[in-house]
Amino acid sequence: MAKQKVAVFFGGQSSEHEISCLSAVNVIGSIDRDKYDVTLVGITEEGEWLLTDSVEEIRSGTWRNGSVRAVLSPDAKHHGLLVLDGERVDCLHIDVAFPVLHGLFGEDGTIQGLLELAQIPYVGCSVLASAISMDKYYTKLVVERLGIRQAAYVAVRKSELSDPEAVVRRVEEKLSYPVFIKPCNAGSSKGVSKAEDREMLVAGLLEAAEHDRKILVEETIVGREIECAVLGGDRAEASGVGEILAAADFYDYEAKYHNAESKTVPDPNLPGETVEELRRDAVQIFQAVDGFGLARVDFFVTRDGNQVVFNEINTLPGFTAISMYPMLWEHRGVAKPELVERLIQMAFSRREQ
Repeated sequence: MAKQKVAVFFGGQSSEHEISCLSAVNVIGSIDRDKYDVTLVGITEEGEWLLTDSVEEIRSGTWRNGSVRAVLSPDAKHHGLLVLDGERVDCLHIDVAFPVLHGLFGEDGTIQGLLELAQIPYVGCSVLASAISMDKYYTKLVVERLGIRQAAYVAVRKSELSDPEAVVRRVEEKLSYPVFIKPCNAGSSKGVSKAEDREMLVAGLLEAAEHDRKILVEETIVGREIECAVLGGDRAEASGVGEILAAADFYDYEAKYHNAESKTVPDPNLPGETVEELRRDAVQIFQAVDGFGLARVDFFVTRDGNQVVFNEINTLPGFTAISMYPMLWEHRGVAKPELVERLIQMAFSRREQ
């Protein structure tokens, strides 16, 4: 029986480019090579699509020096990649795509839309779910309808920063310091800061505006950072929960990936009813955004009464060696190869539906 052809896309133009490469190494290493032929396509930070041959090239970063381009054709009759090697153009058939792309131009519905046009099954959420979940503001609008508690917030557009005093007044009318400032469309805590006063608020808004034209200013929730993994479609299931023990004031990019003292702890000490509430809320939010395949849903659990507060949802969560999503499923007895296989098979089943 002929092997099915899987294309793994990694890298990308977002601020999470490096994390995507790390995630891809783990995903590729978990694909059953007896069952699948694997094609690797790296997307540089400048947006160039390059064919690469090995995981070693991804680890070393030498894939970025490649000369063979491989672009996804939106033509459904091609059903795959156009490989451009010098003057030669070949069509490479793909049975299923695994976009291991975090952040903008990967987790936001853009590549999902291209795969829909090409009629290629793909792992993960649809265009709609990806776009809504990537935008923290629109996610909040959806979750508000569910009655699930979340941090109070003020939405700010970059254009409003021409009058920072007016923005500051609007924030201070609703929220008390300290507050958190976040770009609406960024991941791995890029552009996120904490403000203790007006001066820090303005600086944080300007920093967030470097990453997105829409910004959220949120109340500070004093609590434990808890995450839950969701897997499936209409009958999605939640893993157990894990806790983030940040080595910094909050779990920013440096604390996540460059501070060895930050820890992720599966099955933390929480009351059973709180764990079940977290798991129920995670599935409910996943279904409300029309999630499919996988997502990681992040919460706070307050220290003054174990109240659950929704933070955000990630539809293409990290697969690095320290990432919570695969760790939570491994803790439930689902090893990475089984998890990756289930995700690929779900991609095929959605296409059949």
